[in-house]
Amino acid sequence: MPRGNEFFAECRKAGLSRVDWVSRTLATNEDAMQYAILIYENEADFSARTDQGRQASYWAGWRAYTQALTEAGIMKGGAPLQGAQTGTTVRVNGRGRQVQDGPYADTKEQLGGFYLIDVADLNAALDWAARCPAAASGVVEVRPVLARSAS
Repeated sequence: MPRGNEFFAECRKAGLSRVDWVSRTLATNEDAMQYAILIYENEADFSARTDQGRQASYWAGWRAYTQALTEAGIMKGGAPLQGAQTGTTVRVNGRGRQVQDGPYADTKEQLGGFYLIDVADLNAALDWAARCPAAASGVVEVRPVLARSAS
């Protein structure tokens, strides 16, 4: 798939939006129909997971969303993640392995979980992402899963 300016030139040449061009291009590859829905939540949403007064409604939304994905037959996997403060990063450079505890980046939203879905195209994946409970207060990113060759 072209990158940067080449990508935009291909879209213009085909007379398609970026979403439509990617969907059309990926639809020609059977393995490219899986998408990751990456869920970024703010600190308030993370705290709702364990807050006695809010956790029931928080988890009810996620159970309903997961059930809808499952009933549609498109859910291939996924999991919620613990808070960013539990993360550990590793970098290897000339001085060896460097390990850092805590969040990788200081941002308002942190990666809270993911779903792996199998749908017809990017537009369908975006429709499902819009239904995600985090879309109302956080950020939901959709990425095509990289197709790997059999070799």
